[in-house]
Amino acid sequence: MSFNKRREYLFIYTVKDANPNGDPLDANHPRFDEESGQIMVSDVRIKRTIRDQWLREGENVFVDGEAKTLNSRVDELKKEFDVKTGRDALAQCIDTRLFGVTFALNKESFSWTGPVQFKWGRSLHKAESKLIQGTAAFATKEGSEQRSFRNEYIVPFATIAVYGIANQYASRQTGATDDDLNSLSNALWGGTINLITRSKIGHAPKMLLEIAYIPGFDGALGSLDEKITLQKNNGEPLSEDEQIALRSLDTVELDTTNITSKLNLIKDQVESVKIIFDQNIRCEGLKGFQDMFGGKFYKEAR
Repeated sequence: MSFNKRREYLFIYTVKDANPNGDPLDANHPRFDEESGQIMVSDVRIKRTIRDQWLREGENVFVDGEAKTLNSRVDELKKEFDVKTGRDALAQCIDTRLFGVTFALNKESFSWTGPVQFKWGRSLHKAESKLIQGTAAFATKEGSEQRSFRNEYIVPFATIAVYGIANQYASRQTGATDDDLNSLSNALWGGTINLITRSKIGHAPKMLLEIAYIPGFDGALGSLDEKITLQKNNGEPLSEDEQIALRSLDTVELDTTNITSKLNLIKDQVESVKIIFDQNIRCEGLKGFQDMFGGKFYKEAR
């Protein structure tokens, strides 16, 4: 049965000495906003992190990352699930149920709008990328002592905020369930931990906020990533130089008080609030959630 309650998500993670989301059309330079100085991460990158974790966990996933044609992948799924149509095959896959799909193969075509959508992620502070150069392992040609050079970009440090929303109306078309949404939350956290590749090692989940609304509510606070700030432990804002020089969250804290003040306006529409957070971070405003929601508020330190 499809889920019937809207949910909103705010995911915070840090990146250190890694490339959060390289642009292949710009020498894999980390994506960034030239005007604001913020590092950016696409929604596609976030979904890939989740999908890769689902694959590790043995979930049925349509986009499995292997180099194959659409026809061969669909044939695989039809045989695996003993079904005749692409629609029935893709209904078995958690990524198409949650993220949607546009399908056109032979005489069959359909389009599902994904119930779960993410905004582009942005760093909560100004950050910068650096070009790192080094020598390759092998010579440029036989008999030569000269080795080729390699160039790569890294971000010394960035705290990324990602906003997502789960639309209960779209779930009626795809069949996404509450269990699917629970799996999404777990894969977002665990998948970030498991970004263990040369360009991605250095990613660490720091906080995951999930707001579940009562059935029938179709509003939203919206853009939770714009309602959280990074500040000094004494509550003062960081200067531009301090933002760029940031290399950990030891001397700063996340401030969620703006979220609680906005939630107070629609608190009767909230069924539950859940926060998972890294036990080593400081977060201003958690008590506000507890005071407002009492038994409907759940927090877990990891």
